[in-house]
Amino acid sequence: MSRRIDMLNGPLLGKIIAFALPVAASSILQQLFNSVDVAVVGKFSSPQALAAVGSNGSLINLMINLFVGISVGANVVISRYIGKQDKAGMKRAISTALAVSVVSGLLLLVIGVSLARVILEAMQTPSDVIDLSVLYLRVYFLGMPAIMLFNFTSAIFRSVGDTKRPLYCLMIGGLVNVVVNLVLVLAFHFDVLGVAIGTVLGNVVAAALVLFLLGNESGSISFRLSKARIFRSELSEMLRIGIPAGVQSMVFSFANVFIQASINGFGAIAVAGSAAALNYEHYCYYIIGAFVAATTTFTGQNHGAGQMDRCRKVFWHAMWLSVVGCGVCNMFFVWQERWAIGLFTSDEAVFEYAFIRMEIILFWQWIACSYEISAASLRGLGYSSLPALLTIFGTCVLRIGWIKFYCPTHPDFSSLMIVYPISWIITGTLVLTANRIVFRREERKMVDCG
Repeated sequence: MSRRIDMLNGPLLGKIIAFALPVAASSILQQLFNSVDVAVVGKFSSPQALAAVGSNGSLINLMINLFVGISVGANVVISRYIGKQDKAGMKRAISTALAVSVVSGLLLLVIGVSLARVILEAMQTPSDVIDLSVLYLRVYFLGMPAIMLFNFTSAIFRSVGDTKRPLYCLMIGGLVNVVVNLVLVLAFHFDVLGVAIGTVLGNVVAAALVLFLLGNESGSISFRLSKARIFRSELSEMLRIGIPAGVQSMVFSFANVFIQASINGFGAIAVAGSAAALNYEHYCYYIIGAFVAATTTFTGQNHGAGQMDRCRKVFWHAMWLSVVGCGVCNMFFVWQERWAIGLFTSDEAVFEYAFIRMEIILFWQWIACSYEISAASLRGLGYSSLPALLTIFGTCVLRIGWIKFYCPTHPDFSSLMIVYPISWIITGTLVLTANRIVFRREERKMVDCG
């Protein structure tokens, strides 16, 4: 019980920070799996190997984000049962979440392995990179059941405020990943294959550990994977909240796949530079993501308990904390850009493209807090479709339109990159406005019901 956070009573600021920091660290460790892959092949192999490993991120995210969104729905449903003190409902929701994680992991494995080359060819992956990219992607997706099990089980722990133990499991998995990478690449010269195997083994270890903890938990969330089954009402509610969140992330990644295809058109050196810089966008974004998780969970519990005043406080605390946290990291990495990119490559041509991406995208990334925290607050209140639709317009439609109509007349790398901050400003304005309207509506409902 000491590992859990009381979200319904007392001051919120310290509890939100205590919840978010382990989530951020966990996400950063997950990204570290990929960063270690990129760094190892970048330092000990070729620019083509670096491009093959680093350019798959947007495609991987596109394929898994729907199911990651459903795990968000599971988090909200379990949090609401906690707010209502419904233990039977909690058990049904946990059982359903674990069963869905198994099904989704197996489905992604089949899709990823069978369609890897088709999708990479459609993205116009450079000919000197595509064979290595296909190899990395297929091996990576062999570990997808473990990735899904870890994400859904972590969502279960987050629903009661326990964000530390999933972090510890990832730390062990990350260590396994690093050791296997170095051994297979340096000693056996497996290059892309070696780092892919290391990533899979790291994810398997992390998933096994977190499942062991869940099965041996003494509290109300204790559950064993072997007993998992799907309950229709809980699945329906998870999908109602989770599918729009997942579609939002998928569409976001879909637009990024279009952008990656445009980056591919600049050649392997540009792909490698973009891939190196992208690592730091992920690290900074995970600070936002940690406060997104806190916002969703705290809002879900307090809304379930009928405490709209605390829901509003959660929103504002998470907003300023994410802006400051992300912004400080953004500025630091841009300031130290040569050192940061130097961890991945020593090729000066690769540096040039990486610096352009960092100075245009990374410098302004904190603006994304405006729509991410607002959308998380809406999902915690049970409104998942609205922020999804607004984000689809503000990111996917705008970015694809930019590529189709603006970039052909401005065919340089900087013109492609600037669509990111533009889309963040527009999307943030839309979702912030929607959040304000919905909050007022929910507060009126609480007054009428009271």
